[in-house]
Amino acid sequence: MTGFLIKLFVKQNEQVQKPEVRTAYGRLSGVVGILCNVLLFAGKFLVGTLTASVSITADAFNNLSDASSGLVSLLGFKMASRPADEEHPYGHARYEYLAGLTVCVMILVIGVELLKESFSKILHPEAVEFSWISVAILLISIGLKLWLAFFNRTLGKKINSQTLLATAADSRNDVITTSAVLLAMVLSYVTKLELDGFAGLVVALFILYSGVGLIRETLDPLLGKAADEELVLDIQQRILSYPGVLGTHDLMIHDYGPGRQFGSVHVEVAAEDDVIGSHDMVDNIERDMKEQLNLNMVVHMDPIVTKDESVNNLRHWLAQEVKKVHPDLTIHDMRVVPGTTHTNVIFDCLVPRGLKQSDEEIKEAIDRLVKQTYPNYYCVITVDHSYASVTK
Repeated sequence: MTGFLIKLFVKQNEQVQKPEVRTAYGRLSGVVGILCNVLLFAGKFLVGTLTASVSITADAFNNLSDASSGLVSLLGFKMASRPADEEHPYGHARYEYLAGLTVCVMILVIGVELLKESFSKILHPEAVEFSWISVAILLISIGLKLWLAFFNRTLGKKINSQTLLATAADSRNDVITTSAVLLAMVLSYVTKLELDGFAGLVVALFILYSGVGLIRETLDPLLGKAADEELVLDIQQRILSYPGVLGTHDLMIHDYGPGRQFGSVHVEVAAEDDVIGSHDMVDNIERDMKEQLNLNMVVHMDPIVTKDESVNNLRHWLAQEVKKVHPDLTIHDMRVVPGTTHTNVIFDCLVPRGLKQSDEEIKEAIDRLVKQTYPNYYCVITVDHSYASVTK
């Protein structure tokens, strides 16, 4: 069914990097979710009112909230598809992240309201009327929500959308909550105990726990989450595959929404190579990154002296020595400036995230190591901090 709906309503459905295709996927998810949840709300609200069940009625309003979430998703994808303008040169794709965050907040609101209703029902229990119609409605709801969870998860993975993955998780939560409501109703009927309020309490706590986790995941890209490790490795391998590239470092990737990534990277080339040829190679990297990964990349070219054997030997030696300070330290952009009384060794040192040593401590430790072997060498070190490090 999912594949059929995608083929029917999403044109060019394999070209998921296109904004109009992402919008079509979001529209499909929103419309299907709204229709299904409105039907479930109507059925559950009727049954909950007739049976005086707070858990069924709360579950009904949970479905109504899901319908509202579908509407929020629709608006989010629509606004995210707007082209860049003078005030927003990077586009509006982050609206999709904001839509996902709104869905998560709505999940938390439902959890809090259900928690209050459940406490009230525990303190003032009322008999819940058992009926097979209620059982049938809840079973249908469980089946439909299972399909919606699968449906939205498939679409979310297809276009790498945190909004749709949050919607899928919400549908999964609904399966659990409705199952708990059904179990409590059956147990109350069999044991004659009033378990409706306790079932609602368990459901509410689960919704709140899940909502907090979803908010954390949805906030990550808005707060500047580091680039995915697989993407970083893929970029590294692609760049190193170009003839003339000796190394790469200082990769930064900025996320302005799905399909709106911008990046910069330094590429090392032999200083003795023809500068026109090296520049042409850099242009090829930038163009290929855009065409192959939809990544707007700016490449900075770093010339490396390769014909001076003494400099090469010093570079390789220093690259190993800095690992005595910390095994994850790397160096780049090294050059040597000899003088009459001393020699300056100028280079950058890339520091991984989470290192406890300060920048000054790292500089002093490296300088001591160098002076043990080369007493007249003075290190001029610039410490770089890793944003999306590409190690050599």
